[in-house]
Amino acid sequence: MGFTMCLNLLLLLAMVATNILSLYHLSSTIQSTPPGPPPVPDHLIHQLTTIRATINHLTSLQPATPSTKKTPSSTPSDLLLYTHIAPIASSCKDHPILLHQYMNYTPFALCPNDSPLAEDLILRGCHPLPRRRCFSRTTFTIPSSLPTNPFATLPENTVLLGHYRCKTFSCFANTKSDMGFDMKVEKSRFLAYKSDLDLPIQQLFQLSKSAKSVIRLALDIGGGTGTFAAQMKLLNVTVITTTMNFGAPYNEAVALRGLIPLHVPLQQRLPVFDGVVDLVRCGRAVNRWIPLTAMEFLLFDVDRILRGGGYFWLDHFFSKRTDLEKVFSPLIGKLGYKKVKWAVANKTDSSGVKNGEVYLTALLQKPLSK
Repeated sequence: MGFTMCLNLLLLLAMVATNILSLYHLSSTIQSTPPGPPPVPDHLIHQLTTIRATINHLTSLQPATPSTKKTPSSTPSDLLLYTHIAPIASSCKDHPILLHQYMNYTPFALCPNDSPLAEDLILRGCHPLPRRRCFSRTTFTIPSSLPTNPFATLPENTVLLGHYRCKTFSCFANTKSDMGFDMKVEKSRFLAYKSDLDLPIQQLFQLSKSAKSVIRLALDIGGGTGTFAAQMKLLNVTVITTTMNFGAPYNEAVALRGLIPLHVPLQQRLPVFDGVVDLVRCGRAVNRWIPLTAMEFLLFDVDRILRGGGYFWLDHFFSKRTDLEKVFSPLIGKLGYKKVKWAVANKTDSSGVKNGEVYLTALLQKPLSK
């Protein structure tokens, strides 16, 4: 009884002190500042934070009375974990204007046509995005059939393309052949050996077989429209493709080819369990423009999901030659993987010549734990 009275008295004094400090701040700022929201001094914020923390701590110490005791829940404890609303990425707070625009919607109605806005937030590290209670948009017709051949021409009028410059897949295919939408070009990729930078799929399987290793489950990071996954599907290998819709409907293209897209950025922790993947390939989306710290975390996340004896394929990674020698090669070397293939060649386009850039194609094998 006496302990409870003392505790309540302390809580009362803490709340009174909070109110007095707030009134003091308001009276002083009204006299000394022009109209508009007055700035809050750092020392006052610190004092208020300390008082609130004290209140929370004292409240947690207060013994429960018979009327406040919680009755045991009949719900299994593991299911109670899922009753909490999913959190959003901490970096979302760094982009309040974009986040406000994204969450400015009508609940239980049709979602805004704001895929580019979601893409902007994700590319800025705001991933996962907050959940919304609205209905996703669809096309006006249901496709009567979808291709079973992953190299068939992508069917038109099956996805929403209104916010892109091109309104059809054929437009994307005719814009640039290396975008991944021209299936006539894509069906020959990863099959031929044209330079030391190439690693044809058949050679990959030969190397794996000679090492008595198996490839049946893979992850393709930055895989564009999913052509690597499509080629591997023909060989009965399952490949999941991570890709972003950076100026084109890459995720929709992957799905229309009967493959699995993951809409995650490079800075996101790979949504795969530890040590279950036989092969991880990084395409040209992984390059020297990635901040070094993010690159290091990416490499060790690749290591996390690879099984012992699995392969890490860095395909046409480009950087300045000096950076490759002094920065990226030592960074890759931290993994301690066996070098099965390591090929470096000049990047001969205008940007490569101007910046002294080179390509690296590396196939590395993860060792078994000692």
